[in-house]
Parts: sequence; C-alpha cells; structure tokens
Amino acid sequence: MAEYHRRNLITFVHPPHIQSYAAVGGSKEGEGPLGRQFDIISDDSRFGTDSWEKGEIQMQLQTIKLALKKADKCPEDMDLLLSGDLINQCIASAYCARDLGIPFAGMYNACASMAEGMVFSAILTGSGLMNQVVCAASSHFCTAERQYRYPLEYGGQRSPSAQWTATACGALTVGQTGGSVKINRAFFGKVTDFGVSDLTNMGAAMAPAAADTLSRYLKQSDTKVMDYDAIITGDLGEIGSNLFLKLLEKDGISLHNRHGDCGMMLYDESQDAHAGGSGCGCCASVLCSHLLPKLESGEWNNILFLATGALMSPLSVQQGESIPCISHLLHLSAGGE
Repeated sequence: MAEYHRRNLITFVHPPHIQSYAAVGGSKEGEGPLGRQFDIISDDSRFGTDSWEKGEIQMQLQTIKLALKKADKCPEDMDLLLSGDLINQCIASAYCARDLGIPFAGMYNACASMAEGMVFSAILTGSGLMNQVVCAASSHFCTAERQYRYPLEYGGQRSPSAQWTATACGALTVGQTGGSVKINRAFFGKVTDFGVSDLTNMGAAMAPAAADTLSRYLKQSDTKVMDYDAIITGDLGEIGSNLFLKLLEKDGISLHNRHGDCGMMLYDESQDAHAGGSGCGCCASVLCSHLLPKLESGEWNNILFLATGALMSPLSVQQGESIPCISHLLHLSAGGE
C-alpha cells in the first residue's frame, strides 16, 4: 500500500521493486561516454525499417522485449504498459503496444515521460492494484527534429544553447517483489513557466521546474541533500544545469557536488551535442544503462531522479506562447530482495 503524506509526496509502505531494465541507443549514443553500458547500439537510425518513425517504434519494441527477457517474463505476464515518446499522439508507444498486446496507457510529459510512467508504475504495484507493470520512454533525433524544428534536409544551423535529442530508449519492469532497486517515494511536480519561448534553449525553460520540485520535496520529506548519494536531473544540459544550481542556491540549497544531469552524461564535448542531450529517451536510457547499475552494485545507496519536460507543441510556440515545464521526482534505493 502507499501512504500519502504532506500533499503530493507519496511514501510507499511496501516499496515496489525495479525487477529488470534495458537500454537501446543509436550510433551517436554508442560513441558517447555511456555507450558500452547500453544493451544494444544500432548503427542503423531506422532500425531495419524504412522510416525514422517506424525505426523509433522498433527501437522501443526491442528495448521492452529485452527488459521483459531479463525479468524472465513475457508480454502476457504484464498487467500494463506505461510508455511515452515525442511523436504526435505518442504513436511510437501506441504502435509498440499494438505489437506487444499488453494493456496500454500512454504517458506524455515530454522529456519527463519516463519519470511520470515510473511514478504511476510504483503507485499501481505499491498499492497492490497490479502485480507487474512495464514502463518505457523513447525519442529519436530525426523524428523530433522533423516535428519540432526543421526537417534535416533543410540544413538549419543549431544554436549553441540547443540540445541533441537522443536516439534512445529505456525500459524497466516494476513489481511488488524481486529486483535489487526499490522505489521508496514518488513526488509529482507542478507546471512552471519561466517565460522562455526559445525552442533552442530548453534547458533554461526546464530548470525552474526541477528546482521547484526538488525544493518542495526536500521540505515535505524532511530530508537533506546529504541523505542522497546523487541527485540526477533529466536533461537540463549545461545551461539548464547551471541555472538549476543557481535557483537552488537562492532558496538556500547547495547540492555539494552531488548533482548530475543525464543530458550531460550521454555525450562528450567531441560529439558536438552543443548544450547536451535531451528527449524522452535521454534520461530513460541513462537511468537504465548507468544509474540503476550503480544502485544494483551497491556503489550508490540512495538517489533522487528528477526527469524534466517541456510541455509545448509546435502550434503553441507558433502562437507566441512561452514554454511550460514539469519535473517529477523518484527516490530510488539499493537493497531489494
């Protein structure tokens, strides 16, 4: 069961377990610092299909199947699939669910979709309503560029503040028992708007959401920064991470070198990702390739995982709207069964 404590902070009396996880990426992700930690790296950006959109569907399908295989499960064992992506109407996730045949609930909080899915996975299994849930999120550089910015054929020059949408997917299974990583707490974020309207400066738009979520979580949970081995944001990149730290300092919070950002972990300076990585698959793949293994090995005991998402659409930006953002948080710990 789950215990609601101080508004939207959820503390699990019997914490659900992350039973298995998998990460799949493209060639650029394979060349990055975490490349060897991915389960599969594909040199084909279409993943054996004839379009980038179909390729993202195939990438998500491969990742979920691998996560299920690691848990010694099949699709029929799953009560629900929670997944999201950046393509209109989340078609990568929907078509993937069609092929898997698992009951499906689409998750969309932009780049925070993985955290959103994990929160609901934990609620459903931690409360005993469901036994087994699989959660995933994906993104693809080419599909995102075509939808949100310019077709690649246009050859537009990228701003220094721009981030590179990861061609990557992360998937994990969550259950009431099994697995060596637990989800102890979940915390929903509020939609914030810093007035940023520049599509090429997503880090600055999302940083206030992450700062607000972390600040409120620490107060409501009665915990301190030093209680955690690491505090990992989703994909703020270099610019957003610097702003995130400054906003927290104004609130009297110092992270004492415990902060890491998935968007800065996925690529290195030689890869010309500009301000870092982004996309639903960025934090999902870093979580499933790099963060969870550190907890499973005992290198870390407790971490906070804060995925961040920009909730705009091409239409809203074209109509002059600024970019509202969200950040959801999970407290993950080592020491399962």
